[in-house]
Parts: sequence; C-alpha cells; structure tokens
Amino acid sequence: MSREVVAIIDFGSQYGQLIARRVREHKVYSQLYPPTVKVEKLAQIGVKGIILSGGPASVNAPGAPTCDPRLFELGVPVLGICYGMQIGCKILGADVAPAQSREYGRTDIAITDGSDLLAGLSEHSTVWMSHGDQVNRLTGDFVSLAATKTCPIAAVRHTSGKFFGVQFHPEVTHTPRGTEILKNFLYDICGCSGDWQMSDFVEETIANVRKQVGDATVICGLSGGVDSAVTAALLHKAIGDQLVCIFVDHGLLRKNERQGVESMFHGHFHIDLRVVDWSKQFLDKLAGVTEPQQKRKIIGAEFIEAFKSEAKKIPKAEFLAQGTLYPDVIESGSKDGNLAATIKLHHNVGGLPEQLGFELVEPLRELFKDEVRLVGEYLGLPEDMVWRHPFPGPGLAVRVLGEVNESKLAVLREADDILIEEIRVAGLYRHINQALAVLLPVGTVGVMGDERSYESVIAIRCVETTDFMTADFSDIPHEVLGRIASRIINEVRGVNRVVYDISSKPPATIEWE
Repeated sequence: MSREVVAIIDFGSQYGQLIARRVREHKVYSQLYPPTVKVEKLAQIGVKGIILSGGPASVNAPGAPTCDPRLFELGVPVLGICYGMQIGCKILGADVAPAQSREYGRTDIAITDGSDLLAGLSEHSTVWMSHGDQVNRLTGDFVSLAATKTCPIAAVRHTSGKFFGVQFHPEVTHTPRGTEILKNFLYDICGCSGDWQMSDFVEETIANVRKQVGDATVICGLSGGVDSAVTAALLHKAIGDQLVCIFVDHGLLRKNERQGVESMFHGHFHIDLRVVDWSKQFLDKLAGVTEPQQKRKIIGAEFIEAFKSEAKKIPKAEFLAQGTLYPDVIESGSKDGNLAATIKLHHNVGGLPEQLGFELVEPLRELFKDEVRLVGEYLGLPEDMVWRHPFPGPGLAVRVLGEVNESKLAVLREADDILIEEIRVAGLYRHINQALAVLLPVGTVGVMGDERSYESVIAIRCVETTDFMTADFSDIPHEVLGRIASRIINEVRGVNRVVYDISSKPPATIEWE
C-alpha cells in the first residue's frame, strides 16, 4: 500500500519527535531521518515534502550538522524550522549570524506576507522562539514573510516556491496558531491529501506480519500494559492460533492484575495464553535486597528464566513479538545514515531473542504512544486497557522502597487500588497520565482508636505529561486527596499517614526508584 510520506531531517532538536507527531495529527505519515540521509533514499520513497528540524548547534560552528544541498533539488517543498531555517538559508545563499539579542520564550510576531505558509493568521501573532543565531541578510532569491522586534527575518520564502523557513517553533503548543502553519505547508504547499488512517496501518501491518512469519508460531510476552496488549491483539488478528502469549506472574503485580489479563486475552479474545506463576522464585531472590538497580537486575534475570521455561514447551516457535515503538527506534541512534533498528531491551525480554534464537516481530515500531492507543481502540480493546497508565516492568518492587516482601506488597496493593479507584470515580483518570502509590521505608507516630500507633507511610504520586520526559504534579482537588488519604488510613492495615508528592520532573523522576 503506497502512502504519502513527509521526511523530517532531525538536527538534534528536543522537538524532533514532536514535529513528527504533529504531522501525523494532520493524517500525513511522517518519518525521522538523520542529516546524513541519502537524497537517493528520499527520492526512492517519493516524499511529498521535507521538514528540517531545529537543533542545539550554531550553523557556523565547526562540525555543525548539515544536510545534502541536493535536498533542495528534489523538487519537493522544504520547510526549515529554527536551525532548519538557518541551514536552508545558508545553503541557498543567505547570511546567518549571531543575533544581537537572543530570543527565548513567547514572542509577538508581525506577519508581512500571509499568502501561503502563514495564510489565515492574523497580522500579529504569538510564537515560541528559542535561538541564538538568526538569518541576518537575504539575497534577492528570498522574500521575508514576518518579523519580531529583535528578529527582522522571522519567516522566509525562497522565490523558487520550494523552500520556506520559520525562526520560531510551530510544533509546540506555545505557538497557538502553529498547527495552522503546518497544515498550510502539508496541504496547500506539499499537496498532501491527509488520508493516512489507522485502519490502513492495521491492514498493512497484518499483511506484513503474515508475510514475515509464514506458518511459524509467534510468542508474545504479555505484561498487561497497552503496548504488549495492542501487539497481542494485532498479531492475533493477523495470524490467529499461530500466536501464543506468555504472562509471567512475578508476584509484584497490582491487585487482581493477573485475573484481568487472563479474562481479557484468554476469555474475550480466545488467545492461547500461558500463565507462569514464578512469584516464589522472584520473592526468594529479592529477599534482603534494598538497592533499586539490583532489584531490577534480579527481576530481569529471573524473568528470562521464567519465560524460557514456558517458551521451550511451545513447538514451531520461531518469532518473538515485542511492543517496540517509534521513539525506541529513534532513540537507538543512527548507523550509516539510516535509523538503526535495534531491539528494545526492556527488562522482561532482555536477551531472549539471542538466547532462544528467535527472530523479532515488531508490529508497532512505526507508531507513537498515542497512535498505539488508537490502534487498540480500532481493534476493540476495552477503554480501561487502552488508556491504562504506565506500570513499571519490575512492578511494585520499585514502589516498595527498601526490601520487598509479601506483607509489604499486600499493603501497597490495597493502597494502590484505592488510589486508582478514587481518581476514576472523580473523573480524573484520563486527565492524569500516571498515578502511583509508594510504600516508604519509615514509620511514623499516629493515634488510632485512642491508642498510639507507629506504622507505615504511603506517598501518592500523580503527574501530567505529554512525553514522560518532563512532568508536572497533578493539581488534584483537596477533597479528592482527602478521600484517598482517609480510605487508605482506615482500610489498609499498617498505614497511619499519607503524603502527596508535589515534585516535578526534572529534577525528580516519576517513579521513586
């Protein structure tokens, strides 16, 4: 199936992935490439347009990343954003120099030509700037489209009509009309039809999976998270009974989590699901261990043993399915001018492909997280599973600070269950991106039933984020926090105090360990 593709040349921008997502939101498929990508490759793909991203370097610095000048000879429109504008203008003959006054943050912009890229915008708009260099002087081959008080050339058009540049960032929400600028570029300038649909992706992926695996058996490790759940549902739609799922119960799960996975995948989807109860082995190995990274290493190694114990019982198993997403592929770096397709070494698959001699199947490797959720909805997964908050691979082991044992896990399971139930009842679950309870390794004095108590502390952490690289704590109404605290203290034996974590990321992380 052919599809329209817009290539994004990534010069190291913190917003590179965001540009790709914004393009896809306009139903145009996008893909990131390093600056070293061959022009012949882009021509072979038949890209409809090219976007040059921002980047942290100065275009005039020694060794600054650049792109093949032949990009501008492909005959397709090119949009340069920030550094991308500067590198495009420099290649095409304009002068780029350090700005006398650097611009960071929201800036008012005056539009002097709103005929194409900036069509539909008001004469004065707000944009998000972040630059030290700027285009200082244009040749007669350029037309200036906009300016700010300190940046006289804030947007340009080359007279060829094939290169456009903006010094600001239209992809961020801080540029309110930025989505319209991208839409103008994609639809009016590149001529994209905007017909990329999740249904098309699903059908294309099903065909590719069937071709890859033939009549062999595919093993998929289920974790209960959205990535593995959508991977399993998509593969089952593609190959039916050739799929076998393995769910390892490591004893570190949330309340009723194992039952929920069994009910959904075995009961509803009728998938061949093998459940391996390895909880005793995990807890035995974790006894006395308090260091977080050591916990993760133990869990990862033990998971491989549990998975292998079941996998070797499955005949004709030649493939291992993983829920690798597009950000994992991007973050793997580049090799020979192309994105390196490396394995997502999540703790619970670790070295399994090599140890078992499996070939990988990664049906979601072209998608972002929000797109995975759309596929899940399309495949009929329940809303609770599609929009489930992230849950760490090591489970509750990294939310019980210090040594892990069954009694501590029991306390945390009940507290966690109350937290999730109350934010659902309050209608906050979809507004919060991740919610968790943490059992702290301290005791505090309290009074319960007119008697002095010395019991445990539960910390509540709820965050809002778009990319999980940065996050702010959720502003939960005090009455909701009050209900959560009251229920945990009254219903969970062994807890007499609840605190709310109001740290942002950075400097704090989302998880405590």
